[in-house]
Parts: sequence; C-alpha cells; structure tokens
Amino acid sequence: MFSLLRNWFHPAESSAASAISPALWQSVEEGLPALDMLNPGERQNLRSLALDFLAAKELTGGGDFALTDEVRLGVALIACLPILKLGLAWYEGWVGVIIYPGDFLIPRQLTDASGVLHQYEDVVAGEAWQGGPVVLSWFDEPTPGVNAILHEFAHKLDMQNGGDANGLPPLHPDMARCKWVDVFSAAFKDFRRRVHHAEHRGQDTELDPYAAQSPAEFFAVMSEAFFETPLLLLEQYPAVYEQLKCFYRQDPALREAALTEHQP
Repeated sequence: MFSLLRNWFHPAESSAASAISPALWQSVEEGLPALDMLNPGERQNLRSLALDFLAAKELTGGGDFALTDEVRLGVALIACLPILKLGLAWYEGWVGVIIYPGDFLIPRQLTDASGVLHQYEDVVAGEAWQGGPVVLSWFDEPTPGVNAILHEFAHKLDMQNGGDANGLPPLHPDMARCKWVDVFSAAFKDFRRRVHHAEHRGQDTELDPYAAQSPAEFFAVMSEAFFETPLLLLEQYPAVYEQLKCFYRQDPALREAALTEHQP
C-alpha cells in the first residue's frame, strides 16, 4: 500500500488518509501505548503527519524482514510523535529508515591503548547516522517505558545542528541555550551518580540507565521518558521535563494525568 501511496500522495489530498482503513489505524494504534494519551484532535493530526512521513521517507526491511503495512504505519506514528507540534521539516536532510525484527548486529572496530585493532559485532536496538538513515528494531511486544524508535528519532533531532548528536538540538528562539545546558548538565551529572549507586546496590534506576552513557544518550532517553512515562520524568527531573516541554511544544504529563484520572 505505502509504496503506491508514495507515488501519488500529496499532503493536501484528504483522500490519502482514506487509503488506510479505520480498522488498520485502530489495530496499529492499540499496540502503541504512547498514543493513548493523545486527544482526538492530536491523534488525527498525528495520522496526517505519519502519512506525510511515509510519502517522504523510504522504509525498508533489514535482512529478510518483510515490512507489513502495520509495521510501516506503526513506525511512522511513533517517529512523528516528537514532531507533532514541530513539523516534518525537522526530519529534512535524510531519507532512509531501515527496520529489523528485533535487535540486530553492527560491525565495530576499536583500537586499544596498545594500538591493537579489535573487531566485533555490537548488539543494538537502533542507530541514527548523521546525514544517513535511521536503523531501527521493531518489537511486536514493546517493553513499557522503552521505545527505540523515539530514541533514535530524538538523535536525529539532536543532529539537526549539523554535527553528531551531543544532547543539544537546535532550540527555538524563545528558549535560552544557557538554561538548557545548565539544566541538562546538572541532571546528567546527578543521573550518573544515581546509576553508580544503584549498580553498587545491585539495583536499577527507574529511568533507563543507558542515559548515563553520554549527554547525547541522556537527551534521547529523557525524550523516550517524556513521551512514554512523562509523570515519572516530571517527578524525577522537573527542570528537564520543562525544557523538553518547551522544545517539543507538548505536555505529555498533563495528558497522562488526565488519562489516569478518567481510568476506572
């Protein structure tokens, strides 16, 4: 369906949305818990943006993974959640999205302090390359609070400054760079301390400890939490949450609170 859609689709044509049945939309969205918090208007806007995304990007299966319409649509919906209020222009400069059925291997090379070259394969759930494709894992049963798609597309936003991801995406004119740096630097330092103490006790932090790897990974993991477990992020790092709210132009904690209030 989506290969044909790319050939004739134009964002202004309302008939593009009708190419996807209500049953398919519902089936895909039910498997994406992060979308449960959206109100009807936001959900409709996300659907339209996902169709724009599918028309603009080339999604291919890694290895022998045959992509289904459900996988394509699911990836597009999650990929567009961070740019729901920003627009597709934030994903300009690259085209490809490669999707594997679960974790995959990437060849690595590492030269040690003695000058010896080591070659190995790294098991990863995703990778985003500057100017190149996004490589993703698709899981039919995602882990609550963890979302490799959100993570890698946060890296893509981070890279819009023109270099490698460093935890500082292009900020809006009404945002202060010094404020962002101060907030994220302090939170990153604190989180590394929390992870160290948790590991010493044989425990896990509530937020993904992978965020302690680097400022870039901290931004990506906090972006995952912002959309997946926003009330948890707001509780643990309220200043980080406020900066992400300003950047993404969204308030998922408010959505989650409203959703929780109306649940039986």
